[in-house]
Amino acid sequence: MADTKSGRHASTSAATPLLVQSPENLECKNFQEYLRTRQTPETLEKLYTYPPICLAVYRELPEVARQFVIRMLFVDQPVPQAVVSSWGAQRVAKEQLDSTNCLSALSVWRVTAIPGGLPAWELTPTFKKSVRQVLLGGGKPWAITNSLERDAKPRDVAFLDSYAMSRWRCVLHYMVGTGNRNNIEAEAISPDAVRILLHANLMKRDEREGITITRQGFQFLLLDTRAQVWHFMLQYLDTCHERGLVLADCLSMLFQLSFSTLGRDYSSEGMNKQMLMFLQHLREFGLVFQRKRKEHRFYPTRLALNVTNKEAAEASISADEERMQERGYIVVETNYRVYAYTDSQLQVAVLGLFTELLYRFPNLVVGVLTRDSVRQALRGGITAEQIVSYLEQYAHPNMKLVESAIQSKSCLPPTVVDQIKLWEMERNRFTYTEGVVYNQFLSQNDFVTLRDYAQSLNVLVWQNERTRTMVVQKNGHDDVKRYWKKYSKSAG
Repeated sequence: MADTKSGRHASTSAATPLLVQSPENLECKNFQEYLRTRQTPETLEKLYTYPPICLAVYRELPEVARQFVIRMLFVDQPVPQAVVSSWGAQRVAKEQLDSTNCLSALSVWRVTAIPGGLPAWELTPTFKKSVRQVLLGGGKPWAITNSLERDAKPRDVAFLDSYAMSRWRCVLHYMVGTGNRNNIEAEAISPDAVRILLHANLMKRDEREGITITRQGFQFLLLDTRAQVWHFMLQYLDTCHERGLVLADCLSMLFQLSFSTLGRDYSSEGMNKQMLMFLQHLREFGLVFQRKRKEHRFYPTRLALNVTNKEAAEASISADEERMQERGYIVVETNYRVYAYTDSQLQVAVLGLFTELLYRFPNLVVGVLTRDSVRQALRGGITAEQIVSYLEQYAHPNMKLVESAIQSKSCLPPTVVDQIKLWEMERNRFTYTEGVVYNQFLSQNDFVTLRDYAQSLNVLVWQNERTRTMVVQKNGHDDVKRYWKKYSKSAG
């Protein structure tokens, strides 16, 4: 009898097999992709009983799809598909097709038939009812709309922006500070936030270095703030069931906040115990401001308002930092020295992931790219391409002038780019093949028979006759498995 195990087989010029899992890229989904890939039609039907979720879905639809919904919203009978197709000119046929597929994928409308057998579209009754309710009023009031007395110490927009970004930067600082080789102190964040970072594979536990950032985590740092918060909240929603929370309630609450007014206070008196716990988690992440945990007054921040809005403005940051991000602040020399004209703790910490920091002045940080510092980043899953891309993205304008003058493909010194990639190639001496391991054969004859069959199909990746172990390609596993069952039956 043969034991099988699936995985990735790593082979080199040596004859020793190794099973490893290759790191994956960060998959950051928008709201539509989240609903399409993670929710079944039955779940969507339940979500659409919440008017705030339906309003958020409508807001994120393509423009043509929104037109279709509005034109059918107050029509109480199915509309023939030919009529719907006639609503747009020929030049927007592609947009119409994309909108049709989008509405179908999100279960906003469904196919039905009218007398005569003609195919027609009709809005899903639950979605139609909720959108009507949002636009015309009525139904159960939203939990956050209960009346409040005037706040004696109101908070303005500038304070809320500053608070939100300081709370969110705590999470980012923790990511780059924990396990950093330059001894940059990590920010303290709640255990809930740490669990989400681990669940999202933005960080991982390492036996030698504790919790460290991953390849996906570095990609996460390169996203804009709105995309970071949305991806973080998606991972939080994945863990709702473990926390005793209802996914639909949490999504509804999140979208109620996204439709709120910045700078206005709202009440939490109408919330149940689970939603109050969810509110406290949002407070920890910087999406709402609340003076005390038990206070029934809170202020949504710009992070909450922008969480699903693609066209929203970013929370304000300091003018100097914004200027640096626009024009670039990093200079890289041919001697591998890196000069960063910044006083941002976060930017310094990100640089510290792959450079060895030497000196630090009020508005300047000096570091050097070394084999050890780059290999440290590579071990954490950060790729050479990501390091080069980051340095190019934030390169100083003077470096870009040199690039145009010498007509180079990159504004970085070629020797530095090549060396970073060579350091990565030192580690990437393995070629990965998806495969299945067969071992624990009862006799040598069984092993040889199955090995020869796999070899005849050209699906044998590796074999060791002494240990009676072999690896076959994943696409050939089913054929080999069927042959083995047939052979075992006849031999028995």
